[in-house]
Amino acid sequence: MNRFKGKKVWITGASSGIGEALSYRFARESAILILTARNMEKLDKVASRCSETGAVSVKILPFDLGNLDGLASLAGQAWSAFGGIDIFINNAGISQRGSVTDTELSVIQKVIDVDFYAPVILVKHILPLMAAHGGGQLAVTSSISGLFGFPLRCAYSSAKHALYGFFETVQAEYYDKGIRVTIICPGRVRTNISVNALEADGSLHNRMDPGQSGGITPEKAADKIVRALFRKKREVLVGGKELLMVYVKRFFPGLCARMARTIDPT
Repeated sequence: MNRFKGKKVWITGASSGIGEALSYRFARESAILILTARNMEKLDKVASRCSETGAVSVKILPFDLGNLDGLASLAGQAWSAFGGIDIFINNAGISQRGSVTDTELSVIQKVIDVDFYAPVILVKHILPLMAAHGGGQLAVTSSISGLFGFPLRCAYSSAKHALYGFFETVQAEYYDKGIRVTIICPGRVRTNISVNALEADGSLHNRMDPGQSGGITPEKAADKIVRALFRKKREVLVGGKELLMVYVKRFFPGLCARMARTIDPT
């Protein structure tokens, strides 16, 4: 299929997991790709495979999104790489494992910087350019943890909740200017997000949680996300039976609160 043939797509967090799978999916649809992640070596490998898979052109922009001061320059480079951006997917993120009282403030700040402030800063630079060029699509990877509180995820859940508020506001303000927003809400997807999560003291969790290992594949998640982007859906839920909690929260918030207190956070 070539639904996105020639579309200029910027994906952050493109070196692994959902971001990597999305890169290959868009490559098969003959898109023009801009790929960002911290690891240049991994990005090079993803870019090479994208080129082999069918991408019209690929540009890599290695960057650590925790460096907030450099994001304006990064956004400028991404926009100028191919003369604009049609679809901007804010996928990069970092998770956390630690109770409210044990998690150090520096850890909370780091998670908020990468998961919330970085997408906000990038969108503030890209959004007016998109609007001035007739519109475009913005997508962001939130989480089911962005819809209800989750044990041992105080920073992560806070950042993901905040993304909903910010991107829904963008949609309300810029819909008439041709901007469409899709909030991606994964449950358990078999990625390294738990491996790379930060413990309460900032050290790496360094293992895959059992729930994560039993999740759907990144490829299956990417297929669903790409379909949602093609249809310009406002929200897409991605995962397995754990997504039932989203509907419990929506229709039975009290029951959801009681269930959240008994959730196994692994």
